[in-house]
Amino acid sequence: MSADCIFCKIINRELDADIVYEDETVVAFKDINPAAPVHILVVPRKHIPTLLDIEKEDEAMIGHLHSVANEVAKKLKIDDKGFRLVINCGADAGQIVFHLHLHLLGGRPLLQTIAKGRGV
Repeated sequence: MSADCIFCKIINRELDADIVYEDETVVAFKDINPAAPVHILVVPRKHIPTLLDIEKEDEAMIGHLHSVANEVAKKLKIDDKGFRLVINCGADAGQIVFHLHLHLLGGRPLLQTIAKGRGV
């Protein structure tokens, strides 16, 4: 845990969030500034600053993050039309919170945003 990390504070219930899933490894909650009708952050409980900080022992957890994203997509009924998973790595990629997380986006067509270079 990082004392100043907003996601660590959410995981430890020091800050409120609209949590849609949690288990012993992962917490998933609604993004407070959504880029799509469904915008969920899937976050490991372990504080890992960026994708580049993943270690060999984290491989199972990374797979679990993706399984949880699939489960949440089904729960929120965005699995039938499709959804996007995004991991930003570093400031130039748009990472704002330096705690590894997946953005689960859906609920509307997302093709135009990438085609026009407008991010997620």
